[in-house]
Amino acid sequence: MITQLKNGKLYDPTNGKDGVVQDIYIRGGRIIAKPSSTEKISHTVDLSGKVVMAGAIDMHSHIGGGKINIARMMLPEFQESRRYSEPEAHICSPNCSHHATPSTTETGFRYIEMGYTAAFEPAMMPINARQAHLEMADTPMIDKGGYAMLGNDDYFLRLLTAGKDQKAINDYVAWTLHATQAIGIKVVNAGGISAFKFNQRKLDLDEAHSYYQVSARDILKSLSRAVYDLGIAKPLHVHCNNLGAAGNFETTLKTIEAADGLPMHLTHIQFHSYGTEGDRKFSSAAAEIAQAINKHKNISADVGQILFGQTVTASGDSMMQQINAKHANPKKSVIMDIECDAGCGVVPFKYRDQNFVNALQWAIGLEIFLSVNDPWRIFLTTDHPNGAPFTSYPHLIRLLMDKSFRNEAFAKLNLDAQAMSNLKSLAREYSLYEIAIMTRAGPAKLIGMHDRGHLGVGAGADIAVYNEQEDREVMFSKPAYVFKDGEMVVQAGKVVKVTWGATYTAKPEFDIAVEQDLKQYFDRYHTIQLANFKIDASEISQDGRGRIIVSKQHPIRS
Repeated sequence: MITQLKNGKLYDPTNGKDGVVQDIYIRGGRIIAKPSSTEKISHTVDLSGKVVMAGAIDMHSHIGGGKINIARMMLPEFQESRRYSEPEAHICSPNCSHHATPSTTETGFRYIEMGYTAAFEPAMMPINARQAHLEMADTPMIDKGGYAMLGNDDYFLRLLTAGKDQKAINDYVAWTLHATQAIGIKVVNAGGISAFKFNQRKLDLDEAHSYYQVSARDILKSLSRAVYDLGIAKPLHVHCNNLGAAGNFETTLKTIEAADGLPMHLTHIQFHSYGTEGDRKFSSAAAEIAQAINKHKNISADVGQILFGQTVTASGDSMMQQINAKHANPKKSVIMDIECDAGCGVVPFKYRDQNFVNALQWAIGLEIFLSVNDPWRIFLTTDHPNGAPFTSYPHLIRLLMDKSFRNEAFAKLNLDAQAMSNLKSLAREYSLYEIAIMTRAGPAKLIGMHDRGHLGVGAGADIAVYNEQEDREVMFSKPAYVFKDGEMVVQAGKVVKVTWGATYTAKPEFDIAVEQDLKQYFDRYHTIQLANFKIDASEISQDGRGRIIVSKQHPIRS
C-alpha cells in the first residue's frame, strides 16, 4: 500500500529543500521514490498550502530515570490541571502549558500533538537505567533513548586516580553503553557531584577532587576522548561545572578549550553564561559564549531556555540543587543519592518576569539563540522541566521567529534586567528552514539517527504537517497531521491512533575482559550483582514497546 502526501511545501534541510512544493510517497513506514505509473496509490492526502517537516526531535528532555517520578510524587498539586493562571501570562500565552510533571502517557501525547516524534532522556544514571527505560517504554507515540551519566561514579574515578590508560577508560565507557542500553554519555558537573559527598561545595575545572585528586578537566578529557575513539555518533554531553553561578561563563569557556578540538556538546548553555558585571554582580555573558561557539566548530550546544511560570527543576547535579533548595517554590525539595555513584535533586521553582535574575536569564537564552551563527550547532530546548515544560516549545519558536513579538515581551520585563541586556538590538528572525534544522535535521545528525530528521527517500516516515500561519506559536502548537512510521497518528492537533516508538542505543566494541575487574568491584562495593545491573534488550522491547534501534557509529578513531 502506498500513501501519497500531495502538494506540501517541504522544509527539509538535510536535502536542501527550503519551501519546495513536492509530493511524498510512503510505503511500509518509509519514504519511497515516486512510484511507477503501474503502481497503485492506495491513499492520497492533499497538503496544498501546508508546511511539511520531518518529525521534530527533542535531544534533551527529562522524561525518565526517576527524577521526574520524584517530582510527580512530591508535587501532586501539579497534576490537578494542565494549565496555570500566572501573573506572567502576557509573556507565556494560553498556548504555553505550565504542566511541568506530565505522566508518561501525557508526555507522549503532548509531544506527538506538537509534531515531535522523538525525545531523549539526558541524565540516565547507570544504576537506575532499568527504571528509566521502563518509564520511557511506558511513554507512547515517540521514539526515545538515554545518555548514561559517568564522571562522578566511584569506579571511573578510581580508574583515573590509578592512572589507567585510555583503553581501559574506553572499554569501561563502551561496556556502560551496552549495560545501560544508552545511546550516548553524559557528564554532570564533572567530579562535582562526587566532591559534594566529601564536603566540597564547589569544584572548578582545574580544582582537584579532595579524595580522588583528579580535576574536572581530567574527567572531561578522558570521557570526550573515549566517546571519540569508540566512534559514538553523539558527542560527549556536558553539563558544565558551576551551573547557575555568577561568573560561570569563564568555566564554560575553559571547558570549550578543554575539548582540545574533539566534538563536545554543551547542554543547557543558558545556565552557564553568566557574568558578574553591574551593581548586582550578575550579568549576561551570552556574547562571549556565542562567540566561542562560533569560533570552535567542534562545539555544539542546546540553550535550556527559561520561560516564566511554575515549573520544577530536576537535575543530577545534587551539589547545585542543594544550594538552590533555599529558593524552592513551593518550599520543598529532595536531594538524594543511589549506591554512592550518582545523585539528583528535585526543587520546584517559579520563574517571574519581574525578578531581575529570572528576567535576565530569559534574555540570555534568547541572546545565545540569536548570536550563534550556525543553526546546525545550536538546539531548541528548555531543559524540560528545568527551564520550562517542553509544551512551551511553540511559544519559544515564536520568540525566535518574530522580532516584534519578542521585543513586546522584553519591554514587560524587570527594568533593571532590560538595562543589562542587548536583546532588542538583535534583529535576527529565524526562518522555517532554520527551525527545521534546529529541531529536526540537526538533532538527528548529532545523535546519529540517520534515517530520521529528513524527508529523503529511505527515511522513516515521521512527518509533521502544519497549517502555515503568521502566529507561529499557534501554528506549531497544533499540526494538521502527524505521521509516525507512515501511519497518521494526529489529525487537527489530536491523537487519532496510539502507537509505540523505538529505543535508540549505541553498541561500540569493547574488550569483554573489563568485566573481570567490574565483577570484583560489584561484589565488594555494590548491593546488586553485575548480572542484574546489565539490561537485556528483551526487557525494553517486550509487549511491542521500545524495539531496539542501534545507532550507526563512525569508524573507530583510536
